[in-house]
Amino acid sequence: MRVLMVSKACIVGAYQTKLEALAGLPAVELFVIVPPYWKGPEGTTVLEERHTAGYQLIVSPMRWNGHFHIHYYPELPRWVRQLRPDILHMDEEPYNLATYLGLRAGKAAGARTLFFTWQNLLRVYPPPFRWFELANFRLADYAIAGSADAADVLRRKGYAGPLAIIPQFGVDAAQFRPPAREGRGQPLRVGYAGRLVPEKGVHVLLEALAGLSAPWQASIVGEGPERPALEELARRLGIAERVEFAGRLRSTDMPAWYASIDVLVLPSLRRPNWVEQFGRVLIEAMAMEVAVVGSDCGEIPRVIGGAGLLFPEGDARALGEHLAYLAGHPEERLRLGRAGRERVLAHFTQERIAAQTYDVYQAVMAAGPAVGGGV
Repeated sequence: MRVLMVSKACIVGAYQTKLEALAGLPAVELFVIVPPYWKGPEGTTVLEERHTAGYQLIVSPMRWNGHFHIHYYPELPRWVRQLRPDILHMDEEPYNLATYLGLRAGKAAGARTLFFTWQNLLRVYPPPFRWFELANFRLADYAIAGSADAADVLRRKGYAGPLAIIPQFGVDAAQFRPPAREGRGQPLRVGYAGRLVPEKGVHVLLEALAGLSAPWQASIVGEGPERPALEELARRLGIAERVEFAGRLRSTDMPAWYASIDVLVLPSLRRPNWVEQFGRVLIEAMAMEVAVVGSDCGEIPRVIGGAGLLFPEGDARALGEHLAYLAGHPEERLRLGRAGRERVLAHFTQERIAAQTYDVYQAVMAAGPAVGGGV
């Protein structure tokens, strides 16, 4: 089967191992269109061509780069006509212009079509985004939701077609391989990786650390508009000398960073327009046998399962108690780390995600000719 995937997310090198796994499955001829870069709120991410074996990576220009809802690929219709894929996989939300233009081009070429969604809050979008969404529900032969909550939202919004629940990406268990952790003592090394925005709750982590009596050091990886305020908060709390703001790291540099910490914290906070959709850093840390602590926001409890610790979102005291416990019980950090990697190997490897996606492709092909309605 000839599959054309369109994915701005796949400019990240670590994510491309899923593409290699997909391309290695029986009878898959895979083409992937990516932009040369993506201008996100935390900065510009440039294409990393790290894992490109077995499939064709096509770098195509993007209009309105950085505008999540209205970006699109002007050359996509030409690529669809040229490649004549059996399946067009838009790795994009259904309310986006890129998804609508892509699915429409796929239908015009006779391809089966599908889209992906992480949206786990029921939100009614204004025109034209609600129009895009409804049109894409008709155009798509299949949908993939990244979580059970996202699948529920999709149904409540009116999508009635076939649906699978599969996270967008897993972890390369060979790349994210744990180092030897026995014998590590104090100070406790605590890490956070992600956007520096209010909803990620980094201020809660800093407040928890300020109340921790055990020796500790912290490393904050990522960028965002909250960085100056967080640096000032660390100064006010008297902990600035123990908190490193490391900035952004390339995806391929993350394993070494995880190897340098004992505990990863994801202290996300619910907002009216956002709730944690997955928390990829959790599965990366778990694969590295790093103990994880997360708030009970959104998908975090389902991702962690029984392989980490949870605290009520926004509760710095409860988070501090978990960190104090882990600081004093290194054997528990090791146990949680091993449990985390076992959970990742069972549920969240790139190979498993690729195999589940392949099952969707086979189901789409088995359904016969493309069935989505024209718009």
